Amino acid sequence: MGRLSVCRALLWLWCGFSAAFTPVRRGPGGRLRAACGASSQKDAESYRVLWNRLEYARHRDTQSRKRYQIISAEIWEDMALNLEATYPERFHFHKTSWGKFPDGTDNIEVGGFTPHNVIAGERVLFLASFHNNDVTLSQFQVMVMLLQSFIDELVVVLPYYPVGTMERTVKEGQVATANTYAQMFSNLPSCGRPTRLIIYDLHTLQNRFYMHGSVIASLKTTVPRLLPLLDGYGIDCIAFPDDGAAKRFAHMFAHLDLEIVTCGKVRDGEKRIVTIQDGNPEGRTIVIVDDLVQTGGTLYECGVALRDQGAKEVFAFVAHGVFPQAAWTRFAADGDRCVFKKFFLTNSIPTTTNSLPEETFEVLDLTPQVVHDLDNY
Repeated sequence: MGRLSVCRALLWLWCGFSAAFTPVRRGPGGRLRAACGASSQKDAESYRVLWNRLEYARHRDTQSRKRYQIISAEIWEDMALNLEATYPERFHFHKTSWGKFPDGTDNIEVGGFTPHNVIAGERVLFLASFHNNDVTLSQFQVMVMLLQSFIDELVVVLPYYPVGTMERTVKEGQVATANTYAQMFSNLPSCGRPTRLIIYDLHTLQNRFYMHGSVIASLKTTVPRLLPLLDGYGIDCIAFPDDGAAKRFAHMFAHLDLEIVTCGKVRDGEKRIVTIQDGNPEGRTIVIVDDLVQTGGTLYECGVALRDQGAKEVFAFVAHGVFPQAAWTRFAADGDRCVFKKFFLTNSIPTTTNSLPEETFEVLDLTPQVVHDLDNY
């Protein structure tokens, strides 16, 4: 018997038992009491709680049975195939040809339309990756085409939103590219219901409010991919490189009995150095948590500060490993920033994570998290 059936059976058993042994009362709320045989406000509230549980079970059952046709950026085809192989009853992948004409313009043919159109009228999951401007424009063209193809719903999974650090300007003439991307998303055609845009650990949270019209940002986190690893590595302390990261992520570890350490930069003459502002790292096995890493200077300095204060071992976790110009090499076993026992990160930027050495880096697959977040708004 499924979860929904069990909840429904418990509800009616409870109502029948209450009706058999309790006289029906009329008056305000009498219909609810009569239906369940409740004799008091407390009984009515208990009924309401049980009914809400049944509704939640029904909702979860409905969500977990939704079927999607997958269209994928070329870099995410492995994830698309993994989804199809793991959940064949829910996902079907259609390979897209991302070709170019001799002059460099796009020659794209989206899968699923020939020899038979199996996309129209369906829910479509589009796996996007904006790792350079060329592929970004190509993928926007595909999104426009899909929304004009009579689909029922479009869900775009864009794990890394690449313009999160360029959401404002400080002088005239600068371009706030985060606003530009938001405008492009906001002006996508409508298929009758809003396009859902799933983003993981958006660097600047207010970017979600730049979007309007027919697209709604659905902000998710990759932290659940880290939690199962804590016990295995004996991690008993969570550290944050600054107060902003602490405010953003600390509540996600509140249910665990872990020490919390917060670092921060202070000015020392002409230099800014990282110091420990709160918590005690001595004797602890620590993981530093942040949303993304570029060159990794702050993470490195935070790791050094923790070790200098007596930390037993130091790990690092970031959602997005940007690492421009192969900056990850400095954290490798023979690099000058080899301070971490292990560096955890997700595969949100496959163009980077596909080349990381396993002895230093552990890449966490986002596929299970994507499935979970599709079913949980």
